[in-house]
Amino acid sequence: MSTTTLALIPLLPLLAAALTCGLQNGRRAAGVAIVAMLGSCGLALSALKEAWGMEPTDDPLTFDFEWLTVGNDTVINFGFVLDPLTGVMAAMVTFVGLLIFIYSAGYMKDDERMARFFCYLSLFAAGMLGLVLANNLLLLFMCWEIVGVASYLLISFWFHKPEAAAAGKKAFIVTRIGDMGFLIGILLAFKTTGTLTLYNEAGSGMLQQDLTGTVFGISVAAVISLLLFMGAIGKSGQLPLHVWLPDSMEGPTPISALIHAATMVTAGVYLIARTHDLFLLSPFALNTVAVIGAATLLMAAFTAITQHDIKRILAYSTISQIGYMFLALGVGAWASSIFHLMTHAFFKALLFLAAGAIIYSLHHEHNIFKMGGLRKKLPVAFWSFLIGSAALAALPFTSGFYSKDAILLSAYENAWQGPLLWGIGLLGALLTSIYSFRLV
Repeated sequence: MSTTTLALIPLLPLLAAALTCGLQNGRRAAGVAIVAMLGSCGLALSALKEAWGMEPTDDPLTFDFEWLTVGNDTVINFGFVLDPLTGVMAAMVTFVGLLIFIYSAGYMKDDERMARFFCYLSLFAAGMLGLVLANNLLLLFMCWEIVGVASYLLISFWFHKPEAAAAGKKAFIVTRIGDMGFLIGILLAFKTTGTLTLYNEAGSGMLQQDLTGTVFGISVAAVISLLLFMGAIGKSGQLPLHVWLPDSMEGPTPISALIHAATMVTAGVYLIARTHDLFLLSPFALNTVAVIGAATLLMAAFTAITQHDIKRILAYSTISQIGYMFLALGVGAWASSIFHLMTHAFFKALLFLAAGAIIYSLHHEHNIFKMGGLRKKLPVAFWSFLIGSAALAALPFTSGFYSKDAILLSAYENAWQGPLLWGIGLLGALLTSIYSFRLV
């Protein structure tokens, strides 16, 4: 796969965003955005096919060219990386994103600002895909911020509602707190390693170096890891920066599916998985990730049981499931975390889109205690919701069963706390089944 082909994966939705921002015809804008996303999906699946054959010991394929020169000898490259992690993430984001784009064309057909909606949607997808493919921490951070801006625009899309405007601002401000730590971590990493490139053919990339030294008596690897983790906490809605995520439900339901299933909230998980070589140098940082993930999954699961709003229940469910992914990352179960990220993207998108169909059919009613008896009236939504809830509750033979079981097994075998984290994960699984079928 060439550099140009890989670059087209994020560039196609970015081009769609540029083309649709001036359109007045909503249907035409939807068509442009869907075609662009379809093209990105095809290229991403092709990239996944190429990455699938790589061995764990193989170096990632890098596609770089000179971007900036700092001083006399420091060169910052602009480029992309392709390995199994990148391939899986890009394929998942484009495939699930494409389905949400198609769904949005029907859901937003009566909105007079439909063209603007698809402009923002395409910008969001471009930022997320650039983030996933970046082989440079500065480029990754730029795309990270594009995702943040686009999420603000989408969450507050119905800004005539005070709640939506406030939710957009809250999401933007709270995630900036985490991003401040992320940016400081990038600067410290650059000062320590002299590069922002993650991998290169010479083996001198940031993640290919054995970081030594201390900062204020603390391992520099631990400090950088914890600063990067701050950014991940904000983006993925973990304690204590989780407060923006339930309020983001004020945006249109397709946005809830996109943000909460396949894209924004998984960016933090991807960041830690991508920089796992750094975290392996600091057991303290890994343990911190595991503890925060365990605490978050339990807190969010208990909160979900008390909610009445159909979308807020799913929002707290997302926070809890992302907590599972962080728990897996913290105990070194990288593959299990990404496996759960992958399965969660599909069943949570299914749940949000089914919830959108229910809300739309019930004239925008959100209270679950004012719903019921919809199995015969909305059979497709009912069965979709039941299948998604079964996977969320990890019933046997569903995708959620296999991915969550892998996390619990890793927590039992690898955690320094012995069975403690495993017990928390098991309790969280029980609570998940309770709030899932309470909702059904």
